[in-house]
Parts: sequence; structure tokens; C-alpha cells
Amino acid sequence: VSPIVKFVLFFFNMLFWVISMVMVAVGVYAWLLKHAEATMACLVVDPAILLIVVGVLTFLIAFCGCIGSLRENIVLLQAFSICLAIIFLLQLVAGVLGFVFSDKARGKVSEIINGAIMHYRDDLDLQNLIDFGQKEFSCCGGVSYKDWSQNMYFNCTMDNPSRERCSVPFSCCLPDDDEVVINTMCGHGIQAMGYVEASAVIYTHGCIDSLVNWINRNLFLLGGIALGLAAPQVTG
Repeated sequence: VSPIVKFVLFFFNMLFWVISMVMVAVGVYAWLLKHAEATMACLVVDPAILLIVVGVLTFLIAFCGCIGSLRENIVLLQAFSICLAIIFLLQLVAGVLGFVFSDKARGKVSEIINGAIMHYRDDLDLQNLIDFGQKEFSCCGGVSYKDWSQNMYFNCTMDNPSRERCSVPFSCCLPDDDEVVINTMCGHGIQAMGYVEASAVIYTHGCIDSLVNWINRNLFLLGGIALGLAAPQVTG
């Protein structure tokens, strides 16, 4: 094997090795900070668990490539190549299926968002992620702000004893430049209002449409990122 090729492959895998260790460390730290019952309640959409799983898989693949290139171990290099090929094909298939079955993909995204809304108060990481998404995409809920009624704390039924009944999270509220301290109760009682009245206080459109519109506006950017991710995989 050429020394240059060997060095490039070793450096490439060392970089991903370090990144994977950082991901695992951050994921484990975030997971340990939370209560065990909260983590189990929302395991499917837990960002900390997702970070740990992706970090471990990246670490194992980078390990095969790193040690394989350093020791010129054919078995490890073959395992590394096969893993990269599988990941690349899965990304390609996911992209094609997402484009062809866009309606089903939209339904799956809606299902994930609704599940996250239901567990909003159960997981601090998930709560911060939803708040960030609603602020970033200027949206509220999945299809509309009334989706927050699926959460037991924000549910709008009369027998709900929660003080947040018929409310929405503060991240749904329209920004106020003159506001020095964030008013976390700005979404109180919003679900009881009509769309026109609520639109003066919060974002009334859902995050699914906002996400789709954002993707349509940034197709070239996303395409560039996809090529950037695919290039090192093909090179590896």
C-alpha cells in the first residue's frame, strides 16, 4: 500500500474516531443527567440515546478503518469498506424512497412530531429540541398549534387540572424585541382562541409545513451537504 494512501486513510479514520468519541461522551453525559424513568418513557425519540448509538457505530467503523490501514489488515479494511458501502446505499435508498413516497414520509414525520409533543414535559433534552425547532422554523405544533392538546399538561379538555390547560409552549410565541426577560406564560390559554386571534400572539402554522418549505428553499444547500457526506464515504 502506498504510504500516502495509508496516511490519508489513517488520518481520515482518526478524525471520525475522535468525533465519535465526543458524540458518545456528550450522549452519555446528557443521559446520566436525566432521571431513568424519564429516559425510558421517551426512549424512541431520546436525543441522548440517538447520539450514543450513532457515536458507537461511527467509532466501530472508524476503528476498523484506522487499525486496518495502520496494520494493513485486509479483514478490517474489508469490513470498513463493506460498512461504508452499506451506509452509502442506505442513504441513497432513504433519499429515493423519501422522494417517491413523500406523502408517507410526511405522515411518518407527523407521527414522530406528535409523539414528541406527547412527551414534551417528560424529557428535558426533547423539550429543548422542540423549543429550538419551533423558534428556528417559526412554527407551533405538527399541523397547527392545537396539536399541543395531545400533551397531558396542555390538553384543552375541561377536566384537565393542569395550570397549563389550553396553553402552548413559550417557543410558539411571536418574538418581542422590547422584551428583556422571556415571558414563559405568553402561550397561556391560546388553544381556546381562534386562528385569527391566536395569530397575534403565536405562530399558528405547524412545523411540518415550515420544514417542507425550508427544504424547498434550501435544496441546493442540502444537495451540497449530501455530496459532502457522500464524498468521504466513496473515497474511504
